[in-house]
This record gives sequence, C-alpha cells and structure tokens, in this order.
Amino acid sequence: MARVTVEDCITKVPNRFELVLVASQRVNEISTGAPLTVEKDNDKNSVISLREIADETVSIDSLKEGMIRSFQAHREEDEEEKVAVDALAEEKDWLEGKEGANIAEEIEEDVLTVVDDLEAAEASGESVSPEGAEDTDA
Repeated sequence: MARVTVEDCITKVPNRFELVLVASQRVNEISTGAPLTVEKDNDKNSVISLREIADETVSIDSLKEGMIRSFQAHREEDEEEKVAVDALAEEKDWLEGKEGANIAEEIEEDVLTVVDDLEAAEASGESVSPEGAEDTDA
C-alpha cells in the first residue's frame, strides 16, 4: 500500500477517536522496539501503525488491551500515591490530637496546682485573693 488514509482504517476501527488511540498505542509499541509487520519504506512510526491497522497485520483487540494496561499502570501509581497521602494525613491528625491532649493535661495540672495552693493558704489562715483581682477597699 503506497499511501494510507483514514478511510482505509475506518473500516477496521469504526470510531475515529478509537482509531487514534489504537494507532498511538501501536506507535508506542513500535517506538519501544516491537517488530514491524509491514515494510518501513522510510515512513514514520505513525504511518506504519496506520498501515498495519489497514492491512490487519496487527490485532486491534491486543492493541486495545495494551492501551488499557498502560492506563491501569498509571492508575495503580495514583492509588499508591493516594494511600501515602492518606497515611500522612492520619499521622498529622494523630500528632495534632496527641499535642492537644498534652495541652489539656498541662492545663489540668496547672489548675490542680492553683487549687492546692489555695487550699494550703486557707489552711494556714492567710487571706487569699484571686490573681489579678484589685483591692477595692482603698
């Protein structure tokens, strides 16, 4: 075949968009070293892939499967990244929750210390006034 056209391929793959995807999958395979099923004739890989599709020398179903696998490989990477991000978010929440608990414990200890000081002062008979309270007798 001297020249390949979309009309030659559209009978094999009825959807033009699907044809582009399938042809690009074959171009990727050719670029990575897959054997050619038609003569090269100084053509670019995209022309060779369309000629192979038009001549039915490659399986369109296998190209579709390869395309799906290539998309799934990226999907698994995305899922791994999502798991890592979720783990970091959980760790951050845990750290913030733990620090919040430490602050609450510290406040509780301070309150107990103040209460203990007040009780000790009352037991010794000293006059106790709350901190920051001004004397209004003057």
